[in-house]
Amino acid sequence: MTLGFVPLCIQGNVSLERVQDFLRNTELLDQFTSLKEGDAAVARSEAPLGVIGIREAAFTWANESDGSLTPGSQRRKFILRIEDDLIFERGQVTLIVGPTGSGKTSILMALLGEMHYIPSGPNSFVVLPRGEGVAYAAQESWVQNETIRATDNILFGSPYDEERYNKVIMQCALQRDLSLFDAGDQTEVGEKGLTLSGGQKARVTLARAIYSPAEILLLDDVLAALDVHTAKWIVDKCLKGDLVRGRTVILVTHNVAVAGPIADFVVSLDTDGRIASQGSLDLALAKNAKLLKEVREEEEEVEKAEQETDEADLDASVPQNTSGKLVVQEEIAVGHVGWTAFNMYIKALGGSYPLLFWVWCIGGIFTTNAMIAIQIWFLGYWAAQYEDHDPNEVHVGFYLGLYSAMLLLLTFSFATSWIVWVIGGLRASAQIHRKLISSILGTTLRWLDKTPVSRIITRCTQDMDALDSQLTRSAFWMIDGFLDICIRYFSVVAFSPVFSVPGAVIAGLGGWCGQMYLKAQLCVKREMSNAKAPVIAHFGAAIAGLTSIRAYGAQEAFRQESMNRVNNLTRAAVPFYDLTSRWVTIRLDVLGGIFASSLAAYLVYVANIQASNIGFSLNMAVGFSGLILMWIRNVNELEVNGNIKMTSNSLERVEQYLEIEHEPKSSPDGVPPAYWPASGELKVEKLSARYSLDGPCVLHEVSFEVKSGERIGIVGRTGSGKSSLTLALLRAIITEGKVYYDGLLTDAINLDALRTNITIIPQVPELLSGTLRQNLDPFGQHDDAVLNDALRAAGLFSLQSQDDEGRITLDSEIASGGSNLSVGQRQILALARTIVRQSKVLILDEGTHTFEDYATDAVIQQSLRSELGKNVTLLIVAHRLQTIMDADKIMVLDAGRIAEFDKPSELLKNPQGLLRALVEESGEKDALYEMVKGASS
Repeated sequence: MTLGFVPLCIQGNVSLERVQDFLRNTELLDQFTSLKEGDAAVARSEAPLGVIGIREAAFTWANESDGSLTPGSQRRKFILRIEDDLIFERGQVTLIVGPTGSGKTSILMALLGEMHYIPSGPNSFVVLPRGEGVAYAAQESWVQNETIRATDNILFGSPYDEERYNKVIMQCALQRDLSLFDAGDQTEVGEKGLTLSGGQKARVTLARAIYSPAEILLLDDVLAALDVHTAKWIVDKCLKGDLVRGRTVILVTHNVAVAGPIADFVVSLDTDGRIASQGSLDLALAKNAKLLKEVREEEEEVEKAEQETDEADLDASVPQNTSGKLVVQEEIAVGHVGWTAFNMYIKALGGSYPLLFWVWCIGGIFTTNAMIAIQIWFLGYWAAQYEDHDPNEVHVGFYLGLYSAMLLLLTFSFATSWIVWVIGGLRASAQIHRKLISSILGTTLRWLDKTPVSRIITRCTQDMDALDSQLTRSAFWMIDGFLDICIRYFSVVAFSPVFSVPGAVIAGLGGWCGQMYLKAQLCVKREMSNAKAPVIAHFGAAIAGLTSIRAYGAQEAFRQESMNRVNNLTRAAVPFYDLTSRWVTIRLDVLGGIFASSLAAYLVYVANIQASNIGFSLNMAVGFSGLILMWIRNVNELEVNGNIKMTSNSLERVEQYLEIEHEPKSSPDGVPPAYWPASGELKVEKLSARYSLDGPCVLHEVSFEVKSGERIGIVGRTGSGKSSLTLALLRAIITEGKVYYDGLLTDAINLDALRTNITIIPQVPELLSGTLRQNLDPFGQHDDAVLNDALRAAGLFSLQSQDDEGRITLDSEIASGGSNLSVGQRQILALARTIVRQSKVLILDEGTHTFEDYATDAVIQQSLRSELGKNVTLLIVAHRLQTIMDADKIMVLDAGRIAEFDKPSELLKNPQGLLRALVEESGEKDALYEMVKGASS
């Protein structure tokens, strides 16, 4: 019993050390001095009252002098330096512009206190008044898993004002999007906003800031994820509208042509994190020739689309449907664990030789308990020999040897049975874990959309922990307890047959109490399990949106919500760990006391048997009731850790995840020829697609052909099916029709082979924690020369500062999700990874719309045109027409159908064409026409 506390003490010590390390980390909202760089520790001076801005200060992302986010000798350095005054006037709109990685977002983070403050002089300060409220719209849109309107999204704690709310919806261009949802603004956005497009999430995030009563709005590149038409609407109707008028707006943007007309003040940054200029837009353009060139190419403003921009119904109401449920709430099941779940575990325990495994384990456990009982009886028998014989006639060596042999047999049987059982448990856990991971990785996209990540994490952590330790241990001791109870019962009956019936009655009553206990305990456990996932989900959402939460000053609201969820968990946990256990313990102790005392009275006053046998019988009887209690608890632990489907920490719940819907598995017939693909030719015939079997079609009989090496631009308004088309080509959603890739029908090809030979750059590139080399070449298949060539081809080196300490190299550490890189830099690395893979088909799903400046965009576009092989087919899904107007063909999608598909020059000849309408609505009409002329010539 004492040794059982050792693992608990070790676990507790490890946990305390981890908590202590976390608490010792430097807080963000502090004064930080970089000793290695010789900056003096200068106290923050008193800033002028009401000022918004920074004076003579530097800011770094971490409490290390190199400003990195991750440990290691090759950390990337970035420091934002404000060498003079940077003051934002109240009631004005300020634009912050600059190239990728120059520190535009860092200025907002510095104001919000999210970067470490390094004062550079006695008058240094950084001030963002919070008295009148601050609202923040992040570059990577943050939405919570609630309805669009919910207090956790657009309202975000503000009271609901219908008139103001409808204005916000109109000015943020969300009316049409909400009308497309059956439940309107009552539609659940799903985890991380999975039901919304990138542009829709950006506008919901913007709507949250606009709806708030805050006087200071910090907007981080909210126009980047929007097409030209929507971006112009946001500028004209929202940022110039009555809801923003008089508020202080600080807008980070690369879309100067669209946002420039509303700017009262412009801050331009250099690549080294220093301010190049600040003042009027004209001053910024005069000091930055590159920016001037970009703006002049786009400065022609065109009239907005009739009735869409100039005519707006401010009183238009939002759809009030209420059937927008996406994530199904976990149910609370009743009853015992199904046999199929235990059958799966039993088969996994047995492995390849189940009969040998179970005979060895059960035989060893039975032998162990039998030897324990025989030992106790043998000691009494040995002592009785001294009463029946002369002590000199008792051969001590014989009895001692026999007793020692029993001990050796007991030790051997227990040790071997336990070792074999543990090996079986490890084998079962590993086998089930492999199946679980394979099942989750092989499921459909729709299932992942409907299932919160917190539930999946619970299955892979707490469920598997139950299988790894608790379930294996509980099953062993349950078998051991059952056999021990049987042996003790028959040992008592052997010397006192009259107690066979009372013993059975006591066992029956104990079993009945155990059943009552199990029913209550399982229900309480299910309640506790259901209350645990919301705690994890809320914590994950808070971490993802921590900057926004702190910007809005909503820490207390989130803290209170977290405490409410923890309290719900605690209310269920207390009865589970304490109350129900006390109930069954008292009753079984009473039953055990009655049985043992009755047997003792019978043996002393009625039965005529030897004293040694009386002692043996009482020993067996006293342990009998205690064993019933222990056995019931082991059964309970087995039930709890086996648990029923749709609950937590359960064997059956793991089994449920093995039975989820899956994508088609690989087969020998689906292996393509070794030479495939030799080209990037695509042929699509009547392709229809939907996200679920009962869902609506998102693509309707789409047909087109693409020759190898062609560049195809794909455009269309929000919800037209652009992203759905890319998913259909990858067979990530349910499709009908035919798709031929280099002459082979993709339905006949294994999914792993198909997706290995198609590369997609998603809207949000995924980067893993590790070095840049590991992200570009995770399997170590290429040398550094190839990887550096890919980075050079993607344009990374041409955009970096010449400062060697600040350059990104193959050894640079990448934080999880690429959080220590700008969004533009992440896109560049994703493109470099694509160049390394050398696929014949490359899909860019809105792959360049998030670049913070046109110079970066130009480098990327040049890389796409010149660095890919001539036989690489390029499909570009883009909001910005500038990225695709020199494509070989442009596909215009509308409501899941191909509205237009031809050369850009041909499509622009149609005055009623959709592409021409998009070009006419843009702020860069002349430049786009010139691009088409240049491409056609």
